[in-house]
Amino acid sequence: MDRLAFNAAVAMNEQTIGRQMSVNELANATTTGFKRSFESAMRSISVDGSGLKSRFQPQTFAQDYISMKPGPVIATGNDLDVALGGSTVMGVTAPDGKLAFTRRGDLRVNANGVLENGSGHLVRSQGGGAITIPPGVRVTIRSDGSVFGADPAQAPNIPPLLIGNMMLRDAAQTPLQRREDGLFQVVGAEFGADITTPGGRPQLTAGALEGSNVNALSVMVKLMDQSRSFEQQVNMIKESKTCDESGATMMKAS
Repeated sequence: MDRLAFNAAVAMNEQTIGRQMSVNELANATTTGFKRSFESAMRSISVDGSGLKSRFQPQTFAQDYISMKPGPVIATGNDLDVALGGSTVMGVTAPDGKLAFTRRGDLRVNANGVLENGSGHLVRSQGGGAITIPPGVRVTIRSDGSVFGADPAQAPNIPPLLIGNMMLRDAAQTPLQRREDGLFQVVGAEFGADITTPGGRPQLTAGALEGSNVNALSVMVKLMDQSRSFEQQVNMIKESKTCDESGATMMKAS
């Protein structure tokens, strides 16, 4: 009975990470550009040490690769909003100063005149530097990531000037994983590594935002299943305790 209770307790502990990630996905169901990534499953592993060779215990098998499944595209009409399509990611400067990637495209010009997204991460140009917007300039972003600026005071027939080109990469052939700050990085590479694997042409839609690709209903069903599994493990521990107490009572009676 002790072995039964032990296995149930281990299973409850192994399911903790899965429950935490499900809660995190549900909390980000409305976050702009959020991508779900975590998948987990239970498997049995052999336990080494003294005792029977048939001893097994449950263990969580998990992977944290970013799912590039597109989310809903929402038209906003804002010139600085961009929705990244396909497997396109945008290069930004992470809080540690290194290169990272994101799908969040709610861009804005900060107090220093530098282009950043809604999380405060500076958008990188193709050369790796920041994109500085001159004061008083109206910004437009084209489908290839080029940023143009025009002075509203000038005549309308004067073409806008190129300010910079956003760093866009296609990650169709490059697996990405989530950093602790929520940004993306190349799996198995050092922090700040660029995407070098050839991919398709980056896709961008201006004047729109991409919503989260989390299916709230699916995540809620998963949470219910995890809750039922937790309850089942607790009941197994209670039943093993009851069986032990019944056996002890029979021994006393004899």
